[in-house]
Amino acid sequence: MFGLELRDLTKAYGEHLAADHVSLSIPHGEFVCFLGPSGCGKTTVLRMIAGLETPTSGAILLNGKAITEQPANSRQFGMVFQSLALFPHLNVGENIAFALRLRGVDPRRRKERVAELLELVRLPGLQTRAISQLSGGQRQRVAIARALAQEPPVFLLDEPFSALDAKLREEMQNELRALQQRLKITTILVTHDQREAMTMADTIVVMGEGQIQQHGPPVSIYKHPANRFVA
Repeated sequence: MFGLELRDLTKAYGEHLAADHVSLSIPHGEFVCFLGPSGCGKTTVLRMIAGLETPTSGAILLNGKAITEQPANSRQFGMVFQSLALFPHLNVGENIAFALRLRGVDPRRRKERVAELLELVRLPGLQTRAISQLSGGQRQRVAIARALAQEPPVFLLDEPFSALDAKLREEMQNELRALQQRLKITTILVTHDQREAMTMADTIVVMGEGQIQQHGPPVSIYKHPANRFVA
């Protein structure tokens, strides 16, 4: 049984199909990159997986159970947005513990979990630091820690490195990949950066015009493109 399945997932805005019968099976613990140009439908698919967009038709299954109608908060997926969406009025520890507090997790356990995650993302001891006092890379790590706080079954990232300079972007890519392999968490990354997809993913899903043009291991797609668009 696959961890996450998309079955004929379609999203229409009037006459325009942003996602056109997208079907994909993602095994547990796999790192998948949705790759394609702006407007190809990759972010729309990610938002439907997250529960932030309602599919026009089709189904989303997690461990064989349909979650298509579940609201985003009950899916408990971790998500890092392009803007990071950190709360500026909360410090680092409060940002990371936000979802845990909403779920009524005991304050002592919240504190322990925050400390664990800060160690994991190499920011130990920064619980009380203001978000405004962090560098771009540190904010990125805090956003990742916050998304991982509730131990999500699926981790979703929407072009999270686009605002970083080249050197920091490469460093964060390596850190995220190492973290994902250590945690063995099913991860989907949306990107338009071919190099990012080739170096990070177990599987690349090339999207164009709302459809999956090809998917498979990076080397396979590079050596055997299915069509001119992929090539």
